[in-house]
Amino acid sequence: MLWNKNDKYLETPFQKEAELEEAVNEVKEALFGTSRIYLDDKKKIGKIGGTNNLPDGYLIDLTNSQDPKIFVVENDLASHQHLKHIAVQILEFSLSFETSKVKVKNVVKGMLQKRPDQWKKCEEFAKRNGFENVDFLLESIIHKPNSFNALLIIDELGEELETVLISKFKFPVEVITLKKHQNKQGESLYQFEPFLNDVVEDTEKIDISEIDTIVVAAREDGFNNVFLKEHCWYAIRLNASMIPKIKYLATYQVAPISAITYIAEIKSIEQWQDTNKYILYFSKPAEKIKKVVLGKNKGKAPQSPRYSSKNRILNAHSLDNVF
Repeated sequence: MLWNKNDKYLETPFQKEAELEEAVNEVKEALFGTSRIYLDDKKKIGKIGGTNNLPDGYLIDLTNSQDPKIFVVENDLASHQHLKHIAVQILEFSLSFETSKVKVKNVVKGMLQKRPDQWKKCEEFAKRNGFENVDFLLESIIHKPNSFNALLIIDELGEELETVLISKFKFPVEVITLKKHQNKQGESLYQFEPFLNDVVEDTEKIDISEIDTIVVAAREDGFNNVFLKEHCWYAIRLNASMIPKIKYLATYQVAPISAITYIAEIKSIEQWQDTNKYILYFSKPAEKIKKVVLGKNKGKAPQSPRYSSKNRILNAHSLDNVF
């Protein structure tokens, strides 16, 4: 229940997938932000005689000036689909995408051409960032290596499904949960975390294209026994699409030290046991750095993994300069 003194809103499950799709369209600006473009036309992709699929939409992500991305979107109701079906659907999307990139580009281009405002947004992005035109921008996004990214929007995400999405695919799969609540008058409130919200919070002072480091909080026993002795850090939640960017791990030692003290180069990032978390292995022992202490803003102390850059950390006077 969502409640205030004036009213109460009870959770109202989506009965049909179409209701979820309508909700996504209603909240898309708040859900995706102004630097992403959601295209919800359903157009079949795939090679003639091969795997063909009908994605629910595409999300063009223009937040990173150096590395714009595209996500193939699948909307599903947890109550209607077995997790095996969802996993197979996403796998088939990847196969269709990889075997028909020219078709995907033409499909996306056609959707944009029907939306003058969104076409203009792509045009302006292309002009600012050295892409000749929108056609070349789409070519660069879709035809580069490892260009397939998936986005699953679902009303409820169980730990089992999240673990499957981590363990079964070599490409990034991001997940958003979207719930609806209604009052007696039928007015709706939607509950969700904006897309890559934790990344957005960490890019107030740093451009997303500069991110190459994950900062974790470490207590004394874990710091000494795992970070320094085992040369790794585990049970970390990460955004799948951010993993290729992470080259370093920095440790923030909690009170009484209250500072970032070491940084390690990452050798590999793998699933942690049979969970929905990751383990990060170091390529060599971590290096001690000049302390980056907690600044005036005590809220900057990491409670969960935070994104930053090695260069910013090494040149920072306090955490106020890091995040």
